[in-house]
Amino acid sequence: MYDVITLGETMLRLSPANGSRIEQATQFDIHVGGRESNTAVGLARLGHRVAWLSRLTDNSLGRMLAASIAAHGVDTQHVLWTSQDRIGTYYYESGSPPRHSQVIYDRQQSSFSRFSADMLPAELFSEGSARYLHFTGITLGLGATSQDMIAACVQRARIAGWKISFDVNYRAKLWDIRSASQCCLEYLKDSDLVFLPIRDARTLFGAGPADASVDSRPEEAARQTLEALSQQSSAECIILTLGKFGSAALAGGQFYYRATQPVAPIGRLGGGDAFSAGFLSAWLETRQVERALRRGNAAAGLKYSMPGDLPYFPREEVTKLETQAFNEPQHFR
Repeated sequence: MYDVITLGETMLRLSPANGSRIEQATQFDIHVGGRESNTAVGLARLGHRVAWLSRLTDNSLGRMLAASIAAHGVDTQHVLWTSQDRIGTYYYESGSPPRHSQVIYDRQQSSFSRFSADMLPAELFSEGSARYLHFTGITLGLGATSQDMIAACVQRARIAGWKISFDVNYRAKLWDIRSASQCCLEYLKDSDLVFLPIRDARTLFGAGPADASVDSRPEEAARQTLEALSQQSSAECIILTLGKFGSAALAGGQFYYRATQPVAPIGRLGGGDAFSAGFLSAWLETRQVERALRRGNAAAGLKYSMPGDLPYFPREEVTKLETQAFNEPQHFR
């Protein structure tokens, strides 16, 4: 029995070495990154049994992706392999003020984008084989084929008695706001756990204050946002990330807020995925919302301290940090 099965595309990330710009680069660092596989790796490193479902091209690049994820203890035996198509890639140029970081995707017609509903492994979706299915809005943003596949996957998971964990993860480079809002609303309504940053709550679902109160009153802004989201969702727990201000959740009508300490990030990518892994880890073990927020904050903070997309942290570091002042709310009150 898996604690969580994640489903999504993982790509090769190419970043200019030594902080240079793409157009001046002569060397690129290679990383492995995908929202769902990042979360799977975090959960596995926190001691949970996790599988990652995807579709990869059977060549050196595809095998490198699978091996990199499996090396952390994630079960990759359910990955579908094809001799056709290609592995998706993206380029990430890290910026510092006043220059913003930028992403260039090269993922069209990738092996995962052609992962259709009829390819889903029927034997995986058996009763009692998993507790949660976890996926993100990035997969939904890849087009109609991926949307149909996710719908079929969720339906089979429900029939098998699994619960659904949905991370909104809106990406403007993949689809427009209206399309994303319409598609993601279905999963906001019906998932058991919903993760989203406060900016996506406002952008996609019109929830929360429109002013800059997140900076001046993060706890109150989170409360208003979650209360508005709860009018559109039947989720058991809605989890809101607030960047440097921590995280909040609404479960059973009860509001929870945990601030965190700001960190000077070495690697921003994968921080939200590490948070999801930390939250899910504590939720699976205790079903205590406050404990889950604390572990999520700790996992995200540790991920920011390392380069790359994957969370190279041991469980001991995360659980130690979650009990320290890193999570004390007075930092932002």
